[in-house]
Parts: sequence; C-alpha cells; structure tokens
Amino acid sequence: MTEMRPHRRWTATEHAHNGEVAVAFDQLEGSQGEPLLLIMGLATARFWWPAGLCEAFADAGFAVARYDQRDAGESSRMPDTSTSNPFKALFGKRGDAYTSEDMADDAIAVLDALGWERAHIFGHSLGGAIAQRLTLRHPDRVLSLTSSAALPSDVSGLGVLRYLRLGLLAKLARTKFPEGREGDIAASLAVWRGIASPDYLFDEAAARAWVEAEVDSGPRDKKAQSRQIGAQWHGPRLRELSRPLLVLHGEQDPILRVTAAHATAHAVDGARLVTFPGVGHDIPAALWPAVAHEVRELAATVSTQPES
Repeated sequence: MTEMRPHRRWTATEHAHNGEVAVAFDQLEGSQGEPLLLIMGLATARFWWPAGLCEAFADAGFAVARYDQRDAGESSRMPDTSTSNPFKALFGKRGDAYTSEDMADDAIAVLDALGWERAHIFGHSLGGAIAQRLTLRHPDRVLSLTSSAALPSDVSGLGVLRYLRLGLLAKLARTKFPEGREGDIAASLAVWRGIASPDYLFDEAAARAWVEAEVDSGPRDKKAQSRQIGAQWHGPRLRELSRPLLVLHGEQDPILRVTAAHATAHAVDGARLVTFPGVGHDIPAALWPAVAHEVRELAATVSTQPES
C-alpha cells in the first residue's frame, strides 16, 4: 500500500435521490472519457477507493465517479431493524430494511444525477454483487461490468458458506472497538490489516494517515452492515447477464474463496476471469495499472457487442 492522497481532487459531495434515500457521490476532477462508476463494499464509504487506482482509471481514459451506498458514508442511514448481527443477516433469507433492487436503483439515481445515460461499472466486494445486480436489473444503463472480490449475485442464505472464509470475519466480529473517532480509526485499521495482500507490502503508516484523514464509522457499524448484507435479491439469475463481464479476484483472499470468482465467470457466457496470486481482499498498489488496463480492454469490446 502506498501514499493514498489524490493528485487530482474530488468534486464537492452531491446527493442523488432514490425516493427518500439520499445517495452521496462525487467525481474525480480532470478525469475525462467514458463514464466509470465505482461501487465500494460492505458498509464502507466511497473514500475507501485507493486514490492511485482512481488515477489509473482516469489515465486509461475514463471519467471516474464514486458513491456511498445507502447505510454507508454520507448517504442516508436507514432505520434500525431487528437484526444487528451481520452473520445472521448474511445467512438469513429475509431482509427487513430494503432489497438489493433498492440498492441497485440507488446507483441508477447516481447515473441520472451525473447525466450519464450509460456507464461502465466497477464493484468491489459487496459492491461487486450489487454491480452484478444493477447490470441484471438495468442492462440498458450498463456498458460493461467489472466484478472484483465478490460473491456470485444470486447466491444467498447457507449457499454463501461454500465461498466464505470465516476466520477473518469471525475475528473482526469478536473484536471490540471503543465508541467515537478512535474506535472508528481502530476498526478501519483492523480491516485494512486483515484484507491486505500477503505477497505485497502493506504500508501501515500510509494506511493510518489515510484512515485518520477519512474517518469512517462503517467498519464497526454492525447494524448498518446487517441491513446491507441482509438485503435480498429477487431479480434475474446471473446466467441472464448480457453485458461484457470481467471478474477479478485475489487467490489469497481471506474473506471469499477464489471459487466465488470462478462461479461468477462460469455463469456468464463470454466472461473474462483474472485471478491474482498473493493478493488478498484488497487491490494492492502494484496492480493498479494492470487493473486499469483490464478495465480499458473490457471497455474496448463494448462496440463489438450486440445490443441487448
């Protein structure tokens, strides 16, 4: 992990609206080209996208925007529900707060606010599953899809177990963090350490500097995590996905087995699968140019694809 302060600046925060839900988003100033929307993972703010990766996307010819999913960052926090245990929410088959369709529609509200009729989509972790569902629900709004470190979109309940590594998740769930800013910082650092790629240098000082600058309560907000992860999907099966698909996954991911990526790619005709040896649940700095290149190559195939 290297210095995470951006060279380009992000625009002031704006909010798109999906009904009563306000969805915070911003754009990378100076980035121009084909639109690329980034969707981050479970209960974490858009600030978790590495600045250097966003720079690499811009250098590859994309106009880059990112947003906070509902129940994360500066977007609307939803009312508490009866479930506040993420494991129970993950393995259950009932979501009390909202659906995955609602979460997909939040992304559409952002596209509308940006004035983007269609966009390339890149989702990481839970954001990858939401990106898959967005593409299934609104294929006319998606140019291409990159799903990174994510479950197949139509797996649910106990079916998740075949792909899940429980060790890190159980450790984080058992760890108690103090209330307030210091607890938020400690929780975020614990997540960064846990998901870091074993074969790549983890820069503790850079991580701490970034976390302290962009404090995020999401990593210790079990209630928000439960609402997000419990959101049920009732839409099309993954095999019906019709847009160009790139699947990325670290071979040493401590949260999701690489078989999750294989299952996603196998379900979709023409999907490209790229796995990275020695990579965890993050996207290490050394891979940012390669990842941007893969997404650029995927985008180049769009003009050759028949309209669905």
